[in-house]
Amino acid sequence: MNLDNTEFLAASGTAVNGGARVWLESVSAGMRTVEAVIRELSQNDVPVLVVAEHGSGKKAAAARIHALSRRAAEPFEVYQGREVAAETLAAREGEGGSVYLQDVGDLTAAAQKEMVRQIGLGGAAEHQVPRYICGTSRELEPEVKAGRFREDLYYGISGVCLRLPPLRQRKEDISILRDWFLSDAARDFCRAVPRLSADTQNFFLEYSWPGNIRELKDAARAIVALGDETLAMGGLRSLMRRVDRHGNGEKISLKDAARAASREAEREIILQALTRTRWNRRRAAQELQISYKALLYKLKQIGYEEYGA
Repeated sequence: MNLDNTEFLAASGTAVNGGARVWLESVSAGMRTVEAVIRELSQNDVPVLVVAEHGSGKKAAAARIHALSRRAAEPFEVYQGREVAAETLAAREGEGGSVYLQDVGDLTAAAQKEMVRQIGLGGAAEHQVPRYICGTSRELEPEVKAGRFREDLYYGISGVCLRLPPLRQRKEDISILRDWFLSDAARDFCRAVPRLSADTQNFFLEYSWPGNIRELKDAARAIVALGDETLAMGGLRSLMRRVDRHGNGEKISLKDAARAASREAEREIILQALTRTRWNRRRAAQELQISYKALLYKLKQIGYEEYGA
């Protein structure tokens, strides 16, 4: 994937209209330290290993390192570790630029061998090789011990290791990121930027965000896409709490968020109809314009099959 200058700004968390670096110019001390380290790393060509949980901004950090480096005018390419072939990496020799390898621990044995060869050529003046920036969400030492990842490659890419803090450790940045993603989604959907209630703002700050920045972005976009904060948050709260209990860092897609919000909205409409009809289920079914059997099925789904029987 090649990124032009505008995409570089977006990938590194930069608002192209105004130049405010939302992702990097944050208020948390942890991210200010990350920005300082990134600026230093951009001044040389050594390989970098970026370690962070899923959705924490590894690709954005890699794009930022490239954008500040002397290679900024050259290509920045992104490859998925398990998908990139050794031949693809070999073809990059002589082209310079930067290569970001996402999930580097998933590289094939052939691709690992090719990387070792190129990194070994990096100091030779007659060879031009790309600068490798590698990302991983898991520690690689166990992979080395298990024989799945080359030891010489591990030491070649891990000499400089940049660790990004998860979102739960930089809560001061949540409001900044949330507002940026809401504005970005509003532009994409051609809608006004929503003003969130105090309850929703507090929920964003209190939630642990196991999916990190990616999950926060999906949540903000779901609110804008659905166009109704109450409707969106009903589904999002249910979905987020389920993910939070599992603690596995899975992300929230717009489809999942919309589906959850739709279920929550349907539940509220059914309960309102039953309240108006004093839990006369046949009358409620008529009001909802569905069959009595369909209403019974939906009541069973939401755990109210015994009420009003």
